[in-house]
Amino acid sequence: MRYLITGAAGFIGYFLSKKLLEQKLPVIGLDNLNPYYDVQLKNHRLEELKKYPSFTFIQGDISDKNTVMQVFAEYRPEVVINLAAQAGVRYSIENPEVYINSNINGFYQILEACRHYPVKHLVYASSSSVYGANRKVPFEETDCVDHPVSLYAATKKSNELMASTYSHLYHIPATGLRFFTVYGPMGRPDMAYYRFTDRYFEGKPIIVYNNGDMEHDLLRDFTYIDDIVGGIERLLYTPPVLPLHRIFNIGNSKPEKLMVFINTLEQCLGRALGREVEFIKCFEPMKEGDVPATYASTDILEKEVGFRPATPIEEGLQKFADWYVSYHHLSETKLVDSSMLI
Repeated sequence: MRYLITGAAGFIGYFLSKKLLEQKLPVIGLDNLNPYYDVQLKNHRLEELKKYPSFTFIQGDISDKNTVMQVFAEYRPEVVINLAAQAGVRYSIENPEVYINSNINGFYQILEACRHYPVKHLVYASSSSVYGANRKVPFEETDCVDHPVSLYAATKKSNELMASTYSHLYHIPATGLRFFTVYGPMGRPDMAYYRFTDRYFEGKPIIVYNNGDMEHDLLRDFTYIDDIVGGIERLLYTPPVLPLHRIFNIGNSKPEKLMVFINTLEQCLGRALGREVEFIKCFEPMKEGDVPATYASTDILEKEVGFRPATPIEEGLQKFADWYVSYHHLSETKLVDSSMLI
């Protein structure tokens, strides 16, 4: 089986590629290495993947029809995992065009390629953001998702509709995955936990979008990267039969208050550094496009493939903190002067 992973230099794409490559499976990685966040981190991930002889990397954009068709024509992938997308809820409010180009047109090109070069299974990234401001929790795959509150969410809902239509018309087995707040080592620097850590070492306050309301704090279903990859891997080998399109939540099913998450991150970073850590906090109102809670029901996932994410934030954040300190060469000696930042 030949696996094409788009967004292979991205957070989830890297870890999924690595998991398959460790099994000596042939992986074709496609990524445009755009500068939305630190390209150096993407290149670091790629260098790790290139150590595997069964990995092939192609730099290209999924929104480019010729690039996508050439990749499919040359490599004839049997399983396609589309993880390439423009991420970020708030960024979609400021730069809508890049979301239409990457998330809508790019996914269309992938679907067209799967149509002309039939695959055994198309797996693609959706998002928990499609649930919008739903008050009913936990979120279930059968819930109404017709009211997205950001353009990013709207593009992911569009992906689900497009995939469903192509599955019906062209008999493409397709699985959409609604990811819930993925975190871990080598994660995206634009994610809150990574930004908080960066700002601590810069001596700057972190911005917490909950108005300082601890009683009605934001709830997030933080999902560790290994759980995301574990769920994807199980689903790769069980393509849908009838109907040919399906949707799964992949989340921790244990939402945490944002302040609990922040306090846990402080403790984990403190252990990684060998000293006490406390962030300077600045509280602001919620931003447009934010939702008060995300909470995944994973009953369907567990019933289908016997898998339920279960990594607690204490374990996941400790692994992130240890990686961050090592990756940025922040030894205890180098941080003596930084103690004034607390």
